[in-house]
Amino acid sequence: MSRYPVKVLVTGAAGQIAYSLLFSIAKGDVFGKDQPIILVLLDIPPMMTVLDGVVMELQDCALPLLKEVIPTDKEEVAFKDLDVAILVGSMPRRDGMERKDLLKANVAIFKSQGAALDKYAKKTVKVLVVGNPANTNCLIAAKSAPSIPKENFSCLTRLDHNRARSQVAMRCGVPASHVKNVIIWGNHSSTQYPDVHHCKVNMSGSELACFDAVKDDKWLTGEFISTVQQRGAAVIKARKLSSAMSAAKAICDHMRDIWSGTAEGEFISMGVYSTGNSYGVAEDLIYSFPVEIKNKTWKIVDGLTINKFSQEKMDATAAELIEERDTAVSYLAV
Repeated sequence: MSRYPVKVLVTGAAGQIAYSLLFSIAKGDVFGKDQPIILVLLDIPPMMTVLDGVVMELQDCALPLLKEVIPTDKEEVAFKDLDVAILVGSMPRRDGMERKDLLKANVAIFKSQGAALDKYAKKTVKVLVVGNPANTNCLIAAKSAPSIPKENFSCLTRLDHNRARSQVAMRCGVPASHVKNVIIWGNHSSTQYPDVHHCKVNMSGSELACFDAVKDDKWLTGEFISTVQQRGAAVIKARKLSSAMSAAKAICDHMRDIWSGTAEGEFISMGVYSTGNSYGVAEDLIYSFPVEIKNKTWKIVDGLTINKFSQEKMDATAAELIEERDTAVSYLAV
């Protein structure tokens, strides 16, 4: 067993995504089956009683890798000496709330958490932002932690990536593991662009281009895209609660790939810092790209051909992100 535990913070730790997530992390699904874990659980003061219940359950799981659980409502405790920060907690959108009000509330949260990362966490900390609007929250956190490299920050679009993979797999009648290299471009919002022009499907042992495997271009350029874009809303409509199990699974996939790397010839989607990309996406955004990961370092997959259909959709989601960023940054100075 590795000697040094990995210290992992989960914020919004009394919430429903965390409830699905903590067990997987603590039992070794993310950082390895022999890697001890210290879990730090941050939530707001009114949630501390609920959090105590979560801690009891983690203790009652009797997990061999879980060395310590630290519940807290204090940032100086939560962010100290972290290896990994998974920022799930954010201000949810309430009925009648304008998007700009939501942005303003979240800028305050992620400015504060970014500053706490800057002050207390290791400079090598890997930060994953899940709380929505995830891309812009991630950018605010990164800007508020100037001493931590921008490359250490990412936001979750793996859930959208998994949704896209699964839609293609169901359409082709194959397991999701037979579908690779779908791409989510842009914002984790309904403007995101699920792109299958570079996707491969393993059909009875041979790899086919997605369009050849599905044989329904109208579906792939229409209903498939809107299904993935609107999937979160569809889950809320059916379940009366937002995606938690699938979000937790996506967080595990995302962090495991950062920790262990991506498979040869495969790329995954995550929201990363856009500066220096070859796809004409504006600088200084957190934008979802196809990435490969090696030695805990991501690299945007370069040189993919982008047709006019894709370019228009990539530009539209970038435009939304630029507008979000500019609104959020105007609140940063306040």
